[in-house]
Amino acid sequence: MTHGTSSRALRARPRWHGLATLRARWARTVAARMADARAAGPLAGPRETALWRMRTTVRDTPGSLAALCTALARLGVDILTLQTHPLAEGTVDELLLRAPVTVDAHALRRGAASAGGRRTWVERAHTHDLVDVPTRLLGLAARTALDSAELPLAVRQLLGRCTIHAHPPGPRGGAAPEPLPPAEGVLEETVMRLRDPGGGALTVERPYLPFTPTEFARVRALVELDARLGPRVPPARETLTLPEGERITVRRADRRDGPAALAMHRRCSARTLRRRYHGPVADAPRYLDHLLGPRHGRTLAGWTASGELVALGHLLWDGEETEVALLVEDAWQGRGVGAELLRRLAGLAREAGCRSVYAVTQPTNPAMVAAMRGLGLPLEYQLEEGTLVVTARLGAADPGAAPADAADAADSSGVVGASGAADIGDAADVADAGSWR
Repeated sequence: MTHGTSSRALRARPRWHGLATLRARWARTVAARMADARAAGPLAGPRETALWRMRTTVRDTPGSLAALCTALARLGVDILTLQTHPLAEGTVDELLLRAPVTVDAHALRRGAASAGGRRTWVERAHTHDLVDVPTRLLGLAARTALDSAELPLAVRQLLGRCTIHAHPPGPRGGAAPEPLPPAEGVLEETVMRLRDPGGGALTVERPYLPFTPTEFARVRALVELDARLGPRVPPARETLTLPEGERITVRRADRRDGPAALAMHRRCSARTLRRRYHGPVADAPRYLDHLLGPRHGRTLAGWTASGELVALGHLLWDGEETEVALLVEDAWQGRGVGAELLRRLAGLAREAGCRSVYAVTQPTNPAMVAAMRGLGLPLEYQLEEGTLVVTARLGAADPGAAPADAADAADSSGVVGASGAADIGDAADVADAGSWR
């Protein structure tokens, strides 16, 4: 891939002149219509509108953008922002639109088609889309610079709905290791492949809408920033005073805390580990490496004053619904540690823009239900093939302090939630299962 201004991009520049001329014409037309309306009587009230995002491919010829704008103007649509992405054949125009509520997605697609637009994609937009692209990119870069775990979130906010797979380095399941993508990455229509700064590869997929070279360059810049800064976790920590007077320090954890987490696993009873993972623990080191990795979510750890790790809480990205899971060492169960970690996990999920959190457990384990109820959020329950999923919808209320009975119940079994994998004995499959949609 080469850099610089292409002849095609230079030829596309006159399109902006056409847009300026058209907007001036629109301004004169609107002024004339308002004068007529004032002469006729009182002005009507403000019209009801909706925001839309549109992406369409047009020919790379002078006047193509003006034709698209004219077609949208006939529908009463206002263009709020516009980006152009030159391609080998044609140009992709990405627009943020304000349209009357009477204009739906089908009407917008028909309008684009009448102006020569192809492969048109339309979806409802949100008010945060009104932020201009450079400002949004700077904000995402700042968040990524502060926290390794922000990279998947930043990529998704940049690209919209997409799936991010983190492929660990080395062989998986006895097979030969997959070759790493080249240093500059690979773009193939709806798939990006990049080297993961933490090792292995990152794959980004968006089947419903092909990526443009501009989007690929932006994602690659975020990944390069992550690589330059290295592993990093925000230094913030909190101290919890338990009812017995003992103190637990809670902070973010990452792979550097792997040895302490493994030592805690070895101190846990087989019953506690089975209820946490829904199966035998055959390869805890590999599974912990997956859980503590920044590409799969965020982890909170509880430490004693003597420096022992005694509790782990995980957020595992699963699209807009994020899984929560807790493991509390046997000797520290029943003291409220698990309930406090769960409250903080829900807060992290809300800050990340997640709409809900869910915990997976067995129907015979009431601890999870009590702990999730302690969040003070609306709950949904689903039972299927011996597995209970409890989902808490975020945003309806702030997670409050868990009642004493909920805190005790949350720690009585040492587990709230479970891994998405039923048996971590097949560690290769589990380690490769981490994806974020």
